[in-house]
Amino acid sequence: MTTQPLRNPGRFKEFPKPWTDKTVKAADVVITMGCSHACPIFPGKRHEEWVLVDPASQDVAAVRPIRDEIERRVRSLLNALPVPAGA
Repeated sequence: MTTQPLRNPGRFKEFPKPWTDKTVKAADVVITMGCSHACPIFPGKRHEEWVLVDPASQDVAAVRPIRDEIERRVRSLLNALPVPAGA
C-alpha cells in the first residue's frame, strides 16, 4: 500500500523517483499531486491530479490527515480499477 511508509516512518527506505517511459507504460493511472500543468502528460494514459495540502514543514499531527486522505483515494482508485484483488 502506498501510504504504508507514512504509517511507519524510518522502517521504509522508499523515496520519490523520476518517471521513466517504462514506469509510465506499465501504469494503469498516472497520479500527480501538486504539479498540475507542470507535470508531463502521457498520451493514452488516464491522469488524475490529486490536490492536497502540502505536508512539507508540517508536524506529524498535521500530516496524518493528509496521509489518511491519500490512503482513502488509493483504496477508492484500486476498487474502481478492473484489476483482481491481490494482482
